Amino acid sequence: MKPRSKRLMLVGGGVALLVAAIALVLSAFQQNLVFFHTPTEVAEGKAPLGKTFRVGGMVEDGSIRRAGDGLTVSFAITDTAKVIPVSYKGTLPDLFKEGKGAVVQGRLEADGVFHATEVLAKHDENYMPPEAAHAVEQASKAAETLSQ
Repeated sequence: MKPRSKRLMLVGGGVALLVAAIALVLSAFQQNLVFFHTPTEVAEGKAPLGKTFRVGGMVEDGSIRRAGDGLTVSFAITDTAKVIPVSYKGTLPDLFKEGKGAVVQGRLEADGVFHATEVLAKHDENYMPPEAAHAVEQASKAAETLSQ
């Protein structure tokens, strides 16, 4: 085999390995990607059923209900326009309260309830995730427009 052919085979093999490595990295990234949706988007059916994503907004006043086992909690997340019921089994963050900002990660099931695997609460008086703050602002504007 000529030296030029050996070099071309070596370069071709290197390119093939590089393409395979990039494909594996992108595949792993895609599997771990979690999208954010507002309660309005979830109610409109824009969120995927049975796939993991995040919903953010305010914990609706009077919505927190604890089951007898002490770990299962149900509550509602709202962006002031739509309300999404949430079920969570686990320990809630200390800062989790009614009327405060929260982001929940989990899956929307066919029963219409968002089954959370993780609950994130705000960390101070002024914090709300940017996506949730934007969603609340947009929903408030929409509500004002409808009331006029």
